[in-house]
Amino acid sequence: MSKKSSSGYDLAPLTASERNALAHSLTREERNVILNQGTEPPFCGTLLHNKEPGVYACRLCGLPLFLADNKFESGTGWPSFYEGFDTAHIAEIVDKSHGMIRTEIRCARCDGHLGHVFPDGPPPTHKRYCLNSVSLKFYPRGEEPTQHTSKSK
Repeated sequence: MSKKSSSGYDLAPLTASERNALAHSLTREERNVILNQGTEPPFCGTLLHNKEPGVYACRLCGLPLFLADNKFESGTGWPSFYEGFDTAHIAEIVDKSHGMIRTEIRCARCDGHLGHVFPDGPPPTHKRYCLNSVSLKFYPRGEEPTQHTSKSK
């Protein structure tokens, strides 16, 4: 049985083999960040300065994650958003690595690492979703992200 988000997207988890098959198309850096919770260097991401209207989706499975309308300049060196596309699309996990406690964010469908969320963003949410560009694929307004959903429903 398929699990759908309130915005109508399939959230059924990918199987390990489905996730691995999709990962073959990733670059080494994309694999390191998305599959191994890596981080791209600040101020280097290709989507940092993108100001086009559209949607940012998971690079691995295509699930819509953030709207361009909710992007802001945080000065941190990574694309930042104050609100997600749909709260069900982003999973939050306690991250105790690097001697600190943070909230890691992952794609709710494929479990791909996206970045972290912090409580220092602008109103109305006061959240700063700090993303790795390599974890995202941008789709200009009018283009629908290609969905890679589980075949074993």
